Amino acid sequence: MGDCKSVAPGLEGEENLIAAAQHIVKALGSNKNLTDDVRKILVDLGTQLSTITRADENKSEGVNEIEDRLIAAQDKVMSWEAEQCMVWDSGPEEAAEYLKAVEEVRKLTEVLESLCLNKDSQGDELLRRAYDVLQTAMARLEEEFRHLLFQNRQPFEPEHMSFRSNDEDIVDEGSVISFEDDPVEDSLQTDSISRSSEDYIIHLVHPDVIPDLKSIANLMLSSNYDQECSQAYVSVRKDALDECLSILEMEKLSIEDVLKMEWAGLNSKIRRWVRAMKIFVRVYLASEKWLSDQVFGEVGSVSSVCFVEASRASIFQLLNFGEAIVIGPHKPEKLMRILDMYEVLADLLPDIDGIYQEDIGSSVRTECREVLGGLGDCVRATFLEFENAIASNTSTNPFAGGGIHPLTRYVMNYIKILTDYSNTINLLFEDHDRADPGSLSSNTSPVTEEENKSGISSCSTPTGLHFRALISVLECNLEDKSKLYRDVALQHLFLMNNIHYMAEKVKNSELRDVFGDEWIRKHNWKFQQHAMNYERASWSSILLLLKEEGIQNSNSNSPSKTVLKDRLRSFNVAFEELYKSQTAWLIPDSQLRDELQISTSLKVVQAYRTFVGRHNPHISDKHIKYSPDDLQNFLLDLFEGSPKSLPNPHRR
Repeated sequence: MGDCKSVAPGLEGEENLIAAAQHIVKALGSNKNLTDDVRKILVDLGTQLSTITRADENKSEGVNEIEDRLIAAQDKVMSWEAEQCMVWDSGPEEAAEYLKAVEEVRKLTEVLESLCLNKDSQGDELLRRAYDVLQTAMARLEEEFRHLLFQNRQPFEPEHMSFRSNDEDIVDEGSVISFEDDPVEDSLQTDSISRSSEDYIIHLVHPDVIPDLKSIANLMLSSNYDQECSQAYVSVRKDALDECLSILEMEKLSIEDVLKMEWAGLNSKIRRWVRAMKIFVRVYLASEKWLSDQVFGEVGSVSSVCFVEASRASIFQLLNFGEAIVIGPHKPEKLMRILDMYEVLADLLPDIDGIYQEDIGSSVRTECREVLGGLGDCVRATFLEFENAIASNTSTNPFAGGGIHPLTRYVMNYIKILTDYSNTINLLFEDHDRADPGSLSSNTSPVTEEENKSGISSCSTPTGLHFRALISVLECNLEDKSKLYRDVALQHLFLMNNIHYMAEKVKNSELRDVFGDEWIRKHNWKFQQHAMNYERASWSSILLLLKEEGIQNSNSNSPSKTVLKDRLRSFNVAFEELYKSQTAWLIPDSQLRDELQISTSLKVVQAYRTFVGRHNPHISDKHIKYSPDDLQNFLLDLFEGSPKSLPNPHRR
C-alpha cells in the first residue's frame, strides 16, 4: 500500500496535463487560419483526450461499486463479532451466507490489489479496509474450523474390530517358564493374529460436516491463511490421535520406563502393542489419512503435511516402545513376544509406506524400518541367549524319580510354539547364517543322507538347523544331569523318559515337518536303547540268581537244597529292595510305562516261574515267598512315582 501512496502526486500531475492539453486543443480549434491537416490532427487529439477522461470517470464509478460491495460484506462479517454463538451452529443457510460474504471480501481484495499495482490511488484506503475485514473473517473461520472438527468427532470403538488377540491360547498344560528344577507354571501364550485383515475406513468426524470443513479450508487456503488452517487442523486431530492411543491402552512410556518393567507387566504391554499397532495403522491412520484427503484433497500437498504433522507423534510413540524392547535384555521368555512384534510391524510396513508415501513422511518410513531391523537383530540375539541358557542350566541334585525334567518340557514346548514363526525365523536367519556360519552350535546334528534322499527339505531350513542345534544342546545337558544319579539304572530311565518325550513331542506336532521322520526314528532308537540298558542294569544281577549254574551238588546230579534256599532268599531280598526303590521312580507316559513293565515281566516272571517249577520238588513251600503271579502283580506297581514296600505274603 505504501507504493500506492508514492505515485499519487504523479497521478494528479497527469490529470492536470490532460486538462491543459484539452484547453490548448480547444483554443487552437477556434483559429480560422488552420490548414485541413492541422485541423484533422487537433480533432484526433481531442477525441483521444475525451476517451481518457471517460475511462477515468468509469474507473471512479468502479471503485465506488467495490466500496459498496465491501461495505455489504463487511456488515455481514462484523455482525458475527458481537455474537457469542458459532456461525455453523446457526444452521446451514447462515453458514452459507457467511462464507459467501468472506469469499466476496477475498475477491474484492484481489481486485483492489490489482488497482494498486496499476498505480491507482483510489483503491488504497479500500484495500486497507478489505485486509482488516478479511483478517477478522479468517480468525472467525479458524475458530469455526476447530469447533466443527472437535464437536463432530465420532466415537472410536476398537472392541468392534475383528482382529483381536486371543488371550486364552494356552501353549501346553504341563509347560514351565523356569529353568529351575522346581517348576513354575507356564504362562507362555501365543497370539492369533489375522494376517489377511483388510483396511477399515471409519468416520472420525461426522460425514455431514466434511463439506463444511472442506469449504472453510478451501477459503482459508485461497486467502493465503494456509498456515492458520493447517495448525488448527493438526492441533485438533493430534489430540484425537492421543485419545485413540489411550483407548487402545497404550500409555506414554519412556525407554527407561520400559527397561525397568518386570516381565509379567512387560508381557502384557507387548500384547497390547501388537493389537494396538494393527488397529492404529490399518484402521485409525488409514481413516485419518482419508479424512485429511477429504478436507484438503484439492489443495496441493496440504493434506499430506497436515496428516503427517498430526500423526507423527503418535506413531513415533508406538515405535519408541519397539525400540525400547530392542534395547532391553534378551531374555528367552521374550522371544515369542518379540517375534509377534516383528511380524506385525513387517506385516504393516506396506500399509505404512502407502500412508506415508510422500517425502514429508519419509522419517516415519525410515523409523519403521530401523525398528523392524532392530527387532530382527533382537530375535537372533534372544535365540542365541536361549541356547546359552540351555547349555548353562546346571543342577546340583538329581531330578526326583527320573521323570521328565522341567528343562525338557520347557525347551520342547518353546520350540513347538516357535514353529508358528517358522517363515519369519527362516527369513531372519537365512542371510545371517550365510554370512556367519559359526552362528550354529557345534553340537548341531548334520542332515543325514537318509533325510536328503527322503526329500525332507525342511530339515535343512534355518529353522530346522537351529532347532536341531537347540535339541543337541539339550541332550548334552540331560546327559550331564543323568550322571547325578548314583544308580546306573535310574540314569538310563531318566534319559529314556526325556528322549521319549522329545520324540513324541516332535512326532505329534508341527515339529515333525521341521525335524523329519529320520530324526524321529533315530531318537526312538535312542530311548529304546536306554530302556534295554535300564533292564540290564536293574535285573541282570537278579536274573543271575535264577540261573542253573552252581546249583548242582558236586557229588551228584541233584540240586543242592542249601543253594536253592540261598538263591531264593537272595532273590527275594533283591526283588524287595528293587521294588521299594523303583516304585518311587516315575515313567509319566502310560504307554511307555506299560511297555517297560511288560518287557520286564516277560524276562523276570518267566525266569522265576521256570526256576521254581523246575526245582519245586526240592524246595519246601515255606521257602517260596512269592508266586509268579505275585511277582507279575508287583511289577505293575513300578514307575508310579510313589514308593511302596512289599507286604508279608501269605504262606502257602
